[in-house]
Amino acid sequence: MRWFQKDQPPDVWEFVSDQPLGDIGAAQKIREICASAASIAETMTAGANGKAPSGKAPNSKAANNKAVDGERYQAAVKRALELAKQISDDAMRDVSVSQIISLSVKAGHMKTARVLLRAIRSDRTQAELMSVHPALIDQEAAS
Repeated sequence: MRWFQKDQPPDVWEFVSDQPLGDIGAAQKIREICASAASIAETMTAGANGKAPSGKAPNSKAANNKAVDGERYQAAVKRALELAKQISDDAMRDVSVSQIISLSVKAGHMKTARVLLRAIRSDRTQAELMSVHPALIDQEAAS
């Protein structure tokens, strides 16, 4: 029944401000986007592990939800990267990009995480990320 369906409220990354955010505002917005998209990343990785629990292939509704979640995740990462480009302070930008990398690792997008890892200028921040996400070390050594 369509009467009882509620429209989803807009996601955090869908709000675009007319005023410039500044470095601190952009970093806070990136933190909010990554926190909100983390649940999407978890459902993406849980759904990517194979078939449904009953052993049958997933139905079309589940496939549609997966496609919608994928689009929402991509929109979140895109908006977070746009905001990260606006940050002029190197240290603040490195921390913000590291949050986006953690989100990418959680979603299983290691190629994106490796590319973004090279964008971090601080060796200390890179080392911290590699200690938290050992998969980045293996991928970094291979390339």
